[in-house]
Amino acid sequence: MPIAAALKVLVVDDQNSVRQMTRITLEQIGVRHIHEAENGVQAMDTASTQPLDLIISDYNMPEMDGMELLRSVRGHPAARRIPFILVTGRGDRELVVKAAQAGANNYVVKPFTADILKTKIEQVVGRLS
Repeated sequence: MPIAAALKVLVVDDQNSVRQMTRITLEQIGVRHIHEAENGVQAMDTASTQPLDLIISDYNMPEMDGMELLRSVRGHPAARRIPFILVTGRGDRELVVKAAQAGANNYVVKPFTADILKTKIEQVVGRLS
């Protein structure tokens, strides 16, 4: 069972305000090791060189969107096993199905609360406390 304080999480979003909100939310649930990337390209650099326990990525981003990032992560030998949560403003079933087929472990619809994010993370990595 992982403890939240030991998790290494990468937050990927092109909007700094959303990255900061997600960081604050993660800190509220006890996560202390948080990396950030503003697009999928930066995220792949981090995922392929840093030990990570979880990636939380926005869907809609320039350069490489969340779905492309997910496919890249799943295709990379060093990163393919990292749990991946896709964050989206769209809660439509089609996107959720496509994300699951591409290898997403879970998804979160914006806006979300600390309790929702904690539940989604625990569904992927196990209890955080």
